[in-house]
Amino acid sequence: MTVVNLGEVLYTVESRRGVEAAQNALAFIDRSPIQVFDVDRSLSLSAARLKAAAGIGYLDCFVAALAQRLDAAVVTGDPDFRQIEHLVAVEWLRSDDTQ
Repeated sequence: MTVVNLGEVLYTVESRRGVEAAQNALAFIDRSPIQVFDVDRSLSLSAARLKAAAGIGYLDCFVAALAQRLDAAVVTGDPDFRQIEHLVAVEWLRSDDTQ
């Protein structure tokens, strides 16, 4: 994930469950095999192109652009990514995995 997506995850957790839950989520991510990538000019421009092409949320475009760069799949349960499945591989979480 990109640092922008990390921020999105943490503000979502904090707004729904509080500061302690967000701190726990960050600690979990730091211990997990998830890699967090900085955003550079090239990645930002790729995200902008995806936003222009697909119209999904700009922050979602960062994870999609990173997946393209790494030749990887986006792992998500977010139905917005259906709009870009033709542009990037998407691995869908089962609905019971997203709760």
